[in-house]
Amino acid sequence: MPSQTYDIAIIGAGTAGLAALRETKRHTDNFVVINDGVYGTTCARVGCMPSKALIECANAYHRREAFAELGIRGADSITVDIAQVLERVRRLRDRFTKDIVAITSKLGDRNMTGRARFLAPDTLEVNGTRLSARKIIIATGSRPIVPPEWSAFGARVLTSDTIFEQPSLPQSIGVIGMGSVGTELAQALARLGIHVSAFGAKHHVAGLSDDHINEVLVARLRNEMDLTLGHRATLEHSDAGKVRVSAGDTSVVVDCVLAALGRRPNIDDLGLENLGLALGPDGMPPFHSNTRQIGDLPIYIAGDAADEFPVLHEASDDGYIAGTNATRDHAIGFQRRAPLAIVFCDPNAAVIGTPFSQLDPARIAIGAVSFQKQGRATLAAENHGALRVYGSREDGRLLGAELCAPRGEHLAHLLALAIAQRLSVQDMLRMPFYHPVFEEGLRTALRELSRELGMHRQSDLANCNPVGASALD
Repeated sequence: MPSQTYDIAIIGAGTAGLAALRETKRHTDNFVVINDGVYGTTCARVGCMPSKALIECANAYHRREAFAELGIRGADSITVDIAQVLERVRRLRDRFTKDIVAITSKLGDRNMTGRARFLAPDTLEVNGTRLSARKIIIATGSRPIVPPEWSAFGARVLTSDTIFEQPSLPQSIGVIGMGSVGTELAQALARLGIHVSAFGAKHHVAGLSDDHINEVLVARLRNEMDLTLGHRATLEHSDAGKVRVSAGDTSVVVDCVLAALGRRPNIDDLGLENLGLALGPDGMPPFHSNTRQIGDLPIYIAGDAADEFPVLHEASDDGYIAGTNATRDHAIGFQRRAPLAIVFCDPNAAVIGTPFSQLDPARIAIGAVSFQKQGRATLAAENHGALRVYGSREDGRLLGAELCAPRGEHLAHLLALAIAQRLSVQDMLRMPFYHPVFEEGLRTALRELSRELGMHRQSDLANCNPVGASALD
């Protein structure tokens, strides 16, 4: 039996907690993992993986709409079994979570199920038992935001935690919130034949900040669903147990609502007031982003619990940093990765590097491309979307990009790599671009950006200009 005094206690067994555990196990066997609730990580259980499984089914079914263009007949006879789609989502979900749960199940007494609460910076209470630890890592994750007054609608209000558990889905759904989760699921549901009425309090969707890119994506989404932006939605009971959703001048009645208003960090009821630090208005303690350390205490915070970088690779990095520093006498700072956020709507949306809204327009130049006439996109009947890249007028370095583009997830990774390596626009244009590929669209945007920056030099392959024909460029 491990002692009740540990070297390290990890609160939470999600992505960040498991990454911290990996580092912890390299240095000590005297640790404990404390988890409140279901095991399996948010990503694998209710987030990234089940949502992408649903999106893949929805996109495959939606592809029938391009059949006539491609010379394929019989699209009208294709049907979708939503119950079977959801069964596949759960089957894959269970496969992904099984291996994750195995990590903690092998820990024996060093894995505790229960709610942890701080009594002091080095003392926790779990299930009525006091535990002491030299270092403590908070990796408690997050949960979907649902306004308290919406509880009156019961099962008529779904979240990303509950939608994949439904045996089937109704004929109409209102999606409230058009961030990453709302945008992805609203489109997927619409493509499965459900009548979707989507609402966003902001004018931008999918985390985009570039008006031009946002306009292209919004137009695309409006071809597939009813979309109301710029107004907060309210709910009312309607006839036959349905829900009325109102926002601005729009009012619709739907069978149920999907709340996609973001996620709230699970830091309430942790006893953070007992740490002796001033907490923020949201109850968040002060912490250092590059060390994950809370104040000067031997406590670290990682993943969604910190409400800072709500994506898996950043949560994993958080856990690595927290786990590493929890095994050291003095915390060290880590340089974070180039910012990268991808939304798996169609076309994919992404923000890479510095968002457009955070750049000084006087200090940047912009290169853009539309995929409407791009060669490979036209061949694939996926010729929609746009990309804008931003470069520094001072040194020609690529600073960021926003896109909604076919196969945009791959373009986004190329751009993130370039930004992380601090490449200039000329450096990128010296790279090979095969033909015909979607990446040629990126080259078109980079060529325009290079011209805007006035970066042409003699005898340099970076200055290889377009021919002027979509079949070649």
